[in-house]
Amino acid sequence: MFTEEQIQNLNKEFKDALPSEIIQKAFELNNEAVVTTNFRPYEAAILHAVNAEIKDVPVVWCDTGYNTPQTYKHAEQVIKDLSLNVFLYVPKQTSSHRDVVMGIPSVDDPKHAEFTEQVKLEPFRRAMSEHKPKVWFTNLRQGQTAFRNSIDVFSVSADGVLKVSPFYYWSDEKLDIYLEENNLSNEFKYFDPTKALANRECGLHG
Repeated sequence: MFTEEQIQNLNKEFKDALPSEIIQKAFELNNEAVVTTNFRPYEAAILHAVNAEIKDVPVVWCDTGYNTPQTYKHAEQVIKDLSLNVFLYVPKQTSSHRDVVMGIPSVDDPKHAEFTEQVKLEPFRRAMSEHKPKVWFTNLRQGQTAFRNSIDVFSVSADGVLKVSPFYYWSDEKLDIYLEENNLSNEFKYFDPTKALANRECGLHG
C-alpha cells in the first residue's frame, strides 16, 4: 500500500515525464498489472504504450453489450494490430433480455443504479477479483470529469490498487499526433449507456 506522501512524490517526479517513462516506473514498482479499456476514443494510445513496454499484459475489456458497431469494429482492429492479450468480461444478462425487463434507464430513474451495477460495476469487480492486479493502467485524463481533475498520473483506487494514467496531462491534439505517429486507429462513434453526459463519471473511478 502506498502512502499519500509516496504518491505525491511520484506525481512530482513524473509530472513532465513521457508516458513510456511513467509506465516503466509503474512496472518497477510492481509488474502484476492490468490495463482496462472500453475502446472509447483515444484508448488505442494507452493500449499501445503499455504493450510497447511489456508484451502480453492482461487487457481487461468490460463490454456493456451496448457498444456501437463502429466501436466493436475498432476494438477488433486494435486487438489485432497490437496482438493484445484481451480478457473479455460481459454482464450476466444479455442486453436483449435487459431491454425487455428494464431498457436503458435515464440518470434520474431509480433503476439507473441497478442498470450500472449490472452492465459495468459487477463485470469490473469480477475482472479485478480474478486478476488481482497491484497496478492498474488507465487512460484517464485531466479535464474529463470533476473527479478525474482531482487525481493525477499516480493515484490509489478505493481497493488500494496503484492507478496509473500515463497520458493524464495530454490534450486531444497531442494524442492525435501520437496515434498518427504510431499508425493507430481511433473511433468517435462510442456510446456508454451509463453516462448521460460526457463529463459524467462512469462509475468505475469515482
